[in-house]
Amino acid sequence: MRVVTTEPLSLTSTLQSRIAKEIAAAGGWLPFDRFMELALYAPGLGYYANESAKFGSLPQSGSDFVTAPEISPLFGQVVAAQLVEAMDRTGTDEIWEFGAGTGALALQLLDELAALGRLPRRYTIVDLSGTLRARQKLKLAKHESLVRWVDVLPESMEGVIIGNEVLDAMPVQLLQRTQGLWHERGVVMNGEVFAWEDRPSELRPPVDIDGPHDYLTEIHRQGEAFIHTLGERLTRGAAFFIDYGFGENEYYHVQRHMGTLVCHYQHQVDSDPLVQVGLKDITAHVNFTGTAVTAQDAGFDVLGYTNQAHFLINCGLPAKMDAAGLKERVMAAKLIMEHEMGELFKVVALSKGVEPWGPLGFVQGDRTHRL
Repeated sequence: MRVVTTEPLSLTSTLQSRIAKEIAAAGGWLPFDRFMELALYAPGLGYYANESAKFGSLPQSGSDFVTAPEISPLFGQVVAAQLVEAMDRTGTDEIWEFGAGTGALALQLLDELAALGRLPRRYTIVDLSGTLRARQKLKLAKHESLVRWVDVLPESMEGVIIGNEVLDAMPVQLLQRTQGLWHERGVVMNGEVFAWEDRPSELRPPVDIDGPHDYLTEIHRQGEAFIHTLGERLTRGAAFFIDYGFGENEYYHVQRHMGTLVCHYQHQVDSDPLVQVGLKDITAHVNFTGTAVTAQDAGFDVLGYTNQAHFLINCGLPAKMDAAGLKERVMAAKLIMEHEMGELFKVVALSKGVEPWGPLGFVQGDRTHRL
């Protein structure tokens, strides 16, 4: 099956050539997860590796999407309360942030921890993007004595991990059921443009999809491999991942037949990752059941799972909002309103090497039983 994109590639010829050569080297067909990896992370060329603005609240800034720390500084301030508790419970004194974006969350966390007198011994940022690391260093200049950047994990690590909108950027494989038969969706060249091609596959979603209708979905092998690697390396500590997604039953619901893969460009959402490659974000919702099961297999305890609204409220957002000005309260409300970020975004908490506990952010509204 071929569906050819008709819009010319809005991409440097270098990135187009790089991907086309890899398609040719793979025999003319590239699994989508590898295409997504190149489109997002090819050194100096991919979306997260080039110099485009990416993060911001308005398209006039040249940005493509906004994340919670850019919406309100109260986000990081209340997440800090959870990290303090986690450092106390795990007996650790280092924070690890994965995919720090502009550095906004790190700055909010470190400023709040400083105000509380609870700065960690070290704040380590793991980010593959050289351009984003440069922005982070500028933003975090006043905390430069605490912050370090790494792009390779040590064999052994301790501490509290935070990842906001990290798992959704992990490359995914696409599975398409057509006339009852499952295929893996990949990318081919059709002249000068990228095109889809489905090939029969033994791969399957983790649950059966009822019904005879055609069905497109994703599986998250790279994201789950990431969680497994953390389980291998983290000897003592905790991890909190905040992202948009669902539990398995909702993720693979019979009616979700178009999957969750979307792209973001200038604050517009579309479903075609084969155009404007390198200029727009490509993302998929997180299967939090798969995340939790993989975490348990890797030696983690699952401490909690809830929506972002419950998590932030439990961590003290209402008191922070009461003390804020009107404009700041209005922006912070977007973090917890159901039709904004409050319900779609979820939080999962993991621990390893310590006695499990009930974290602050999950005291009300825990949904672990629904994973």
